[in-house]
Amino acid sequence: MGSPRWFTLRYGAFWAFALKLVGSGPQHSGIAVSDADLAIKMGRSFDGRAPRSTVTSAQALSDTVISRGVHGWRGDWLVNGDGSGLVELRFEPPMPGHVLLFPIRVRRLRISVDDPDGLVDAVGAGTRA
Repeated sequence: MGSPRWFTLRYGAFWAFALKLVGSGPQHSGIAVSDADLAIKMGRSFDGRAPRSTVTSAQALSDTVISRGVHGWRGDWLVNGDGSGLVELRFEPPMPGHVLLFPIRVRRLRISVDDPDGLVDAVGAGTRA
């Protein structure tokens, strides 16, 4: 098994600073994609890990969003430090994770990354929507 591929989360300059103040800046955030699983972390705010086989789709989005940080409800989550560079990942069964210290289940995750197409390719061609 090779080493995991690392993808950095995308942050705007102001948000990199602001989120760093609450322990969720770029230096403690990213996505590791290995042969077996993917691990997603945004500092103290969000973490999740799931087998790659549970990713049912991965696609780069052209949408932009206004909000920043970690937001979600009932399995639908947004984790971002920038409004662009979004990738949508869908999981079945849901990915277990934590927001702050609270356990969550993630069915749909939109996340801002510096290399959206690279993340989609790393997750696997068989999982594209």
